[in-house]
Amino acid sequence: MTRLLVLGGTEFVGRAVVEEALSRDWEVTVFHRGRHEAPAGVEVRLGDRTEPGGLAALEAGEWDFVVDTWSDAPSAVADAARLLEGRVGHYAYVSSRSVHGVPSAPGADEDAPVVESSVDDDGTDYARAKRGGELAAEEVFGDRALFVRAGLILGPYENIGRLPWWLNRIAKGGPVLAPGPRDLPLQYIDARDLAAWTLDAAQKGLSGPYNMVSPSGHATTESFLTACKAATGSDAEFRWTSPEAIEEAGIAPWRELPVWLPPGELHETLHQGNVERALATGLRCRPVTETVADTWAWLRSIGGDADQRPDRPRVGLAPEVEARALGL
Repeated sequence: MTRLLVLGGTEFVGRAVVEEALSRDWEVTVFHRGRHEAPAGVEVRLGDRTEPGGLAALEAGEWDFVVDTWSDAPSAVADAARLLEGRVGHYAYVSSRSVHGVPSAPGADEDAPVVESSVDDDGTDYARAKRGGELAAEEVFGDRALFVRAGLILGPYENIGRLPWWLNRIAKGGPVLAPGPRDLPLQYIDARDLAAWTLDAAQKGLSGPYNMVSPSGHATTESFLTACKAATGSDAEFRWTSPEAIEEAGIAPWRELPVWLPPGELHETLHQGNVERALATGLRCRPVTETVADTWAWLRSIGGDADQRPDRPRVGLAPEVEARALGL
């Protein structure tokens, strides 16, 4: 029986990893703070890794693999890795393509320059915190440490609000501000595809960094929004709006229009990364229609209002701002 320890495991990416492992009949242990209910069928160990003695629940036990989704000060990764050394075969750390800094060149791969950081970083800067987490895992596990450098993550259980906002907005129908160009390529990863690849990679003993997003253009702005309309059965009317008009209206890309970035440096950084290494090792990305439809089904199952991570700002465009921009 394959034994997996997930540090996290109750929200979004961690939950996707747990559910994927359970679907493979693995034995799963979830270590978390108890703020959210763990999936059924797992062993639960409680603790807060930011507190003195917070890892005590993990002082006993052995596992084949660990997946760590930590996003704050890398000292927490270092503490966990040191405690688990000798009792875990492989350490997968869910990192971020943000470690390459902004902007990064279009087509940048895993060998592109990364931000300066250390295991002792204070965690206040996301890019440095994630790079520090990589260094912490590598310091202990060496060539048994895997860095899953995720880009934009979408799918069921999303607690950032990007895809949920678009689905709820389009479900309301009527004129919808649709940011152009229509054929602008998007690059993202369904959390479930990330989970499947990560567990496969752990079994293969893969190590080092892997960019974890779909190929650029796996979806476009138009196919993404069209999938939202189809999933919700909405009568929404897309009003395609140029990047220049959106800027003139004072609307912020990414934050007020989630997922979308206008052509330029930020779009090249977020939506034009090189993922050949992950594809060559088995990454498979489901169609955007499936990601969107499954997220809508999940949203409806919980009443339409998803949990929001407290450390991330809410996203989305205020109705009055949208109406003003559309001249309504």
